[in-house]
Amino acid sequence: MDEIDAAMRLHRPGSVETWEQSAPPEDRVVEGSPMFRTAVHYESPDGRLVTGVWEATEGAWKIAYDEWEWCRLRSGRCVVTPDGGGEPVTLGPGDALVLEPGFTGVWAVLESCSKDFVVMLPPPDEEGADA
Repeated sequence: MDEIDAAMRLHRPGSVETWEQSAPPEDRVVEGSPMFRTAVHYESPDGRLVTGVWEATEGAWKIAYDEWEWCRLRSGRCVVTPDGGGEPVTLGPGDALVLEPGFTGVWAVLESCSKDFVVMLPPPDEEGADA
């Protein structure tokens, strides 16, 4: 790899954040009326790797992951409870976790929160690939 290629692979988020507002689908809400804000800091050329900041207000909703996510809470308090009787994980500022594809459960925000995240989406299905 030459120096130009290495420099092109170094990214630093800009100082201006553009926020997108959203909410979980109604059929996934378990409690409250949670609202989200997301600021994407980086998206890879193929769209599979996304990093940024996510914020949520109080409430709880069902989650089902088909992607990998690493996140670290900046502020607030959350509880992530796996389906099937797994132990709930309580998160506070500075706590991090990884959610893997196939994870299902409930994400509950006890105090409005903010988190840094890195998401890796699954590769697209290759046409003609064996299943």
